[in-house]
Amino acid sequence: MSTASDTNRLETFADGVFAIAITLLVIEIHSPDHDQIAQLGGLSHALVQLWPSYVGYVVSFVVIGIMWANHHNIFRYIGRANHVLVMLNLGLLFFVAFLPFPTAILAEYLPSPENRTTATVFYGSNLVFTALFFNVMWRYATTGRRLIRADADQQGIDGVTKEYRFGPVLYAAAALIALVNVWVSLAIHAGLAALYAVPSKSRP
Repeated sequence: MSTASDTNRLETFADGVFAIAITLLVIEIHSPDHDQIAQLGGLSHALVQLWPSYVGYVVSFVVIGIMWANHHNIFRYIGRANHVLVMLNLGLLFFVAFLPFPTAILAEYLPSPENRTTATVFYGSNLVFTALFFNVMWRYATTGRRLIRADADQQGIDGVTKEYRFGPVLYAAAALIALVNVWVSLAIHAGLAALYAVPSKSRP
């Protein structure tokens, strides 16, 4: 029989994973070597050629940052943790920690017309699974107010549920749109991050 407990350790561990994942993004931006600088006609040109890395870094930094903010938000409502919630949270963090890798793939192959579609679908698929775990974890905690704080506002809980409901569908659509247009897909990912960053009644 599992017992519910305080969420402090769970949140602290999650904060650490989010911090490491967001830091690893910049490590994937490699400075140009002397041969590249010479071939491209100077450091300024070599730095410009790193634009795919900048795109990947900016999009993923915003995405991870918003994921962390939303994780913080839902634990304003979740007041207890049990074994199932801990396992679901680990599943979420699995894909958060993995995101620097598809970001590196995206940055490397975005300039390649024959490979950029696969790289973008791969990147988007990771976000689909992240959104799924967010939803499953939230639904598990809120069903019957299983792990919700006694003083948590039901209207706010319903607001979060409504906001998260279509997340996996929208991320899946963005990933599939990459099969038609990579740039539209990336724009949707950036737009979704911006959407979840906007304050609302459930995200003050």
